Amino acid sequence: MAPVARGFHGRRRTEESGRLPPGQYLTLDFPVLSAGPTPHTPTDRWSFSIDGAVDRTISWTWEQFLALPTEEVTVDIHCVTKWSKLDTRWRGVPVDSMLHNVSTSAQYLTAWSDGGYTTNLAVSDVTGGKAWIVYEYDGEALEPEHGGPARLLVPALYFWKSAKWVRGLRLTDEDEPGFWEGYGYHNHGDPWREQRYQGD
Repeated sequence: MAPVARGFHGRRRTEESGRLPPGQYLTLDFPVLSAGPTPHTPTDRWSFSIDGAVDRTISWTWEQFLALPTEEVTVDIHCVTKWSKLDTRWRGVPVDSMLHNVSTSAQYLTAWSDGGYTTNLAVSDVTGGKAWIVYEYDGEALEPEHGGPARLLVPALYFWKSAKWVRGLRLTDEDEPGFWEGYGYHNHGDPWREQRYQGD
C-alpha cells in the first residue's frame, strides 16, 4: 500500500493542475518584474482619480480612499512570463464601488500609474466583482516593489493588466493600447486562452 503522504500529494497536484492555465508553472515566490525603476510615492502625496469620458472627475486622497468599503479576496494570479501563484490574499476597494457614482457610456478604460505605466482594459473586465484597487497583501501594507501603496488587481487576466502604483482610471470611448500592448502584448490577456502576444 502506498504511503498516505504520496496519495495526498498526488491529489493536491491534480487539484492545482486544474487551476493552472496552459503553459504556466507554480511558484511559491512572488517574482518582481518591472519595466523601470520602482516609484516610492508617500501616501500624503498620493491620490486616485477617475476621469476621461465621465460626467465629472472624481478623486480621492489616501485617507478618503482608505475610508471606502473594502473587501478581502483570495485569488490565483498568472504572469505572462509563465509563473502562477495560487491563493494570494489581498485587501482593497472594489472597482465597482469606485465607479458607482460615475456616469459614463465608455466601454474602455486606461489604468495609469506613477512612472508613466499604462494598461488598457474593457470596462466589463473590471466590473461585476472582477477587480480591486488593493493596498494590502497577505495582511501587510503592499510593498513598493509589488506596486504599493496601491495597485490594480484583475486576477482573470495576465498580471501585467494589474497595474502597479496605480493612480487613476481614465474612461475612454475607444480602446487605446497601453504600455506593453504597444510593444506587441495581447490587447486582452486571458491566461486560459494563452493570449500573451498579438495574434495569440
